[in-house]
Amino acid sequence: MSSTEHIVRSYDQELKRLKTLLTDMGGITESQVAQATLGLLKRDVAAATRAVAADPRVDELEREVEALVIRMLALRQPVADDLRQIVAALKISAGLERVGDYATNVAKRSIVLGQSIRVINLAGFAHMTDLVQRNLKLIVDAVGENDAAKALEVWRSDQAIDDVYNGIFRELITYMMEDPRSITACTHMMFIAKNLERIGDKATNIAEILHYAVTGVPIVGERPKGESSAGIIVQEKD
Repeated sequence: MSSTEHIVRSYDQELKRLKTLLTDMGGITESQVAQATLGLLKRDVAAATRAVAADPRVDELEREVEALVIRMLALRQPVADDLRQIVAALKISAGLERVGDYATNVAKRSIVLGQSIRVINLAGFAHMTDLVQRNLKLIVDAVGENDAAKALEVWRSDQAIDDVYNGIFRELITYMMEDPRSITACTHMMFIAKNLERIGDKATNIAEILHYAVTGVPIVGERPKGESSAGIIVQEKD
């Protein structure tokens, strides 16, 4: 094997390794969201605890992606399609790491809520978690397959999540107005809803990054968004 062939083969192996790290991250974050959802909807403390415990591995994988990307940029000097793919991998890993953080936040608050009397209807949350998990699975699959069409589908689906979030927000405000004793639980639920909404946003961000990496063309137009929640903002660590 010539030195040139060896370099090309090593480079291809590094690209495959980068893709493997991203799909591993995606699989873990999917599991985190699913476990956090069980913690919320089924009061499954063990599932929520598993979601929290998985977060350090996601952080570790992000660091591996960062180290590999830096190495490839420094030693391989990629251009054109490869450069877009490698830079996109760095951004995608950061997005997936944030998804893991949001899932961890949902899980931790679900554990707290599991110790209190349930007074809140969770139908809206069940619908929202279904939408969020669907979009997250779709974008993780798209990353693994370099599928720009799936990325575009995720990008177009964000409004449905926003609409459900806004409905939950109004419902929780009503609960708190009618029964002040529900304020503590409802506050936790508001932050859970916001974290779920942010997972949806991160999936959409990843979709934009992936679409550009694969096609070289950015998604044009304003991202579909639901109506705002009456000017009231619930904010947690981004």
